[in-house]
Amino acid sequence: MVEAYVQYTINDSIATVEFFHPEQNSLPGAILAQLANTITEVGNMSEVKVIILKSGGERTFCAGASFQELIAIEDAATGKVFFSGFANVINAMRKCPKFIIGRIQGKTVGGGVGIAASTDYCMATQFASIKLSELNVGIGPFVVSPAIERKMGVSALSQIAIDANTFYDANWAREKGLFAQVFESIDAMDEAVQKFAEHLCTYNPEAMLEMKKVFWRGTEDWDNLLAERAAISGRLVLSDFTKDKLQKFK
Repeated sequence: MVEAYVQYTINDSIATVEFFHPEQNSLPGAILAQLANTITEVGNMSEVKVIILKSGGERTFCAGASFQELIAIEDAATGKVFFSGFANVINAMRKCPKFIIGRIQGKTVGGGVGIAASTDYCMATQFASIKLSELNVGIGPFVVSPAIERKMGVSALSQIAIDANTFYDANWAREKGLFAQVFESIDAMDEAVQKFAEHLCTYNPEAMLEMKKVFWRGTEDWDNLLAERAAISGRLVLSDFTKDKLQKFK
């Protein structure tokens, strides 16, 4: 079994940041921290003009929070730290001075939807259905919902957050603004992502930086907001309701 990793490569001013976990690309705290740090590091490299964010494998893009770590949380402080991992990734993407292209090859759940929503331009395959399953286990998508609301609107957010049992297909996600384009295959998506990234490299980097500031206007309070949301999730994960649900899913 391949071990979890976060890695990056740089070719012709295009940085590709890739994360992987053998459990359907779920994200434990250590991988979340590494991902946030890598995005920040690569975003500050002068030789990088654009970033592609992807996950390993050909199936699930991201299964969300690490289930094993959720079960192991025993106090509110630990819970807040864990959920702050997703907040740190979203904030790293928000503050990154380069455009981030999302490459979504398959199903995306919970925190993975928040990461997809935090990219600046997102491409997906027809297999990239999305689900916010948090209410099923007694918490809610508190940390990721600001990013999803910003990209898809309150109506779409409320629909997928309340209907926590349902996967919504990639075309629905495109219609709601999460995905810019949806492709029939991974190969077709990868070709389009590469061509798009190469084209962005012909743009003025200063203009792209200023446009990114415009796109993220109004999110300046997210350092505090997402920390507050992480605290809510960290408290709810300790509830008897959630503990019972997690054991049943286990």
